[in-house]
Amino acid sequence: MIETFTTKRNMHLTSGRLLARNTIWNLLGQIVPMVVAIITIPLIIRGMGVERFGVLSLAWVIVGYFGLFDLGIGRALTKFVVDKLAANEEHVIPRLAWTSLLLMLVLGLVGALVTSALSPWLVHRMLKIPQALQAETVQSFYLLAASIPIVTTTAGLRGILEALQRFRIVNLIRIPLSIFSFVGPLLVLPYSRSLVPVIALLVGARLFGCAVHVWACFYTVPALYRNPSLDGSFIIPLARFGGWMTVNNIIGPLLSYADRFLIGALVSVSAVAYYSAPVDMVLRLTVVPLAVVGVLFPAFTMSLNQDPSRAGVLLSRGLKYVFFVIFPVVLVIVTFAPEGLRLWLGPTFSLNGASVLRWVAAGAFVNALSTLPFVLIQSAGRPDITAWVLIGELPVYWGSLWLMTRWLGIDGAAMAWTGRLVVEAIIVFILSSKWFLAHNPKFLLRLGIAALGGVLLLYAASHLQELGTKIAFLVVVLIAFGIAGWFWGLVPAERNYLMRAPVRAEPN
Repeated sequence: MIETFTTKRNMHLTSGRLLARNTIWNLLGQIVPMVVAIITIPLIIRGMGVERFGVLSLAWVIVGYFGLFDLGIGRALTKFVVDKLAANEEHVIPRLAWTSLLLMLVLGLVGALVTSALSPWLVHRMLKIPQALQAETVQSFYLLAASIPIVTTTAGLRGILEALQRFRIVNLIRIPLSIFSFVGPLLVLPYSRSLVPVIALLVGARLFGCAVHVWACFYTVPALYRNPSLDGSFIIPLARFGGWMTVNNIIGPLLSYADRFLIGALVSVSAVAYYSAPVDMVLRLTVVPLAVVGVLFPAFTMSLNQDPSRAGVLLSRGLKYVFFVIFPVVLVIVTFAPEGLRLWLGPTFSLNGASVLRWVAAGAFVNALSTLPFVLIQSAGRPDITAWVLIGELPVYWGSLWLMTRWLGIDGAAMAWTGRLVVEAIIVFILSSKWFLAHNPKFLLRLGIAALGGVLLLYAASHLQELGTKIAFLVVVLIAFGIAGWFWGLVPAERNYLMRAPVRAEPN
């Protein structure tokens, strides 16, 4: 009886209905703040000035990636909690959770000390911060350093909730906190243009968010507060998996955000603003693949423990849906890049950032697809594979980024960024092909043909000049895309499901 209950519960944690609902919650958790960001960023730029906004954009990057100081323990905690659920060993989850959270708190304190020590060097030597802004920038970086233990501990608490597929709770916390990251600076501007109170407000919000995550974990898993205990036997497994995740977490941001720091060092802080505004807008497209893989990581882990073929089904289905959502949006961005930037941020940003916007949009399209097999490899317990992929990319990308930025400025940086993502996508699809081939031998070929066709259409859209031509091109392509996606991309069971017709077979 217990085994039957456990099996049904575990099947529920990978059911299509639950995963779809949780993906929608993840999308809301990303899209709502994105809409707020689009509205508030122009107001922040006007209120703070381009140079202060450049520094604030760097602060947003730093806050977003402080999780690397947990040395991968947060992701390891999610995987191991799922492993324990799959093995019907729920009684050990409290010991696993408290051991992991203590490790993450300690690592966060170490990260705070390191960041505090490096802050003066970053501000005075590494980055071209104007003299008038250096003092407040250093103070802001100190405040950011103090928030690292909060960020790392919160990541662990969130990992527990995600392992249990409690994404509704996660996003009910995430949405208001993410919105406040953009609204907070506007609340300060009537009283001060300094960065210090803005960063202090953001750090306070992070502390409040951590406290809410603690309450949510206690509510979801009462055994956490009823039986707080530690178990040293988990340290080595956590460290082994987390160590490779740390390599991913360290090199990933170095690859994704080195362009902004290099532009700040080689060009100017103002160039960072012209570059980061369109890039930040396009990077919001990652909400779709991130929403999907956030839900699929624990589902992949559960499936690989109990039914590996199910992981292949989830992967191919996720790729199709991400493609259907992302490509039309990217095509619109590439087609109307100059007009969109002019309407949003004005003619200066349109002149300096339209080409950047087009290049990074194409890169975001490719990256959206490669994110799913990348995470599948990690959920299979092989973060070492993805780490070595990133290690191999690092010297090649940095070299090309330096050359292209010196040669073509921010346009060259965008080209190098997109080129890296294309190469990375090819590698991870090859490495994860066994899951494709085991489930559907033809799927990978069809996906490759579709992706190549999409890239060619983006290239054509970037060379259109007249507004009428752009509109006509977009209408024709989107109609053809919809027809092809419906009849060629979806199987009959999926079409029946979308048409709300009764269907016995689960879509593949």
